[in-house]
Amino acid sequence: MFSFLKSIFAGGTATDLTELIKGNAFLVDVRTQGEFASGHLKGSVNIPLDSIGGNLQKFKGKKDIIVFCRSGNRSSQAKAILDANGITGVVNGGSIDYVSNFVK
Repeated sequence: MFSFLKSIFAGGTATDLTELIKGNAFLVDVRTQGEFASGHLKGSVNIPLDSIGGNLQKFKGKKDIIVFCRSGNRSSQAKAILDANGITGVVNGGSIDYVSNFVK
């Protein structure tokens, strides 16, 4: 059970994120527009969780995608939605604070 929960809520490993970001991964902040406006990572785009399903075209053709939010909860939901819609190469980065350690 623990490994299942860890796979849902844990962010990508440091090695994964470092390599993906070096390779120009598509950084997607799934927080609300207000949260994004109050501060976001350089190079990230804002696609709030509640609009992921309506914006699937923005993910098509992207090789590597990192989704993140405030705590990792919404990003795990976003990853599940993308997976269910056939979008591959998605990594749950977890929290914005964690992902910020890898964005230069």
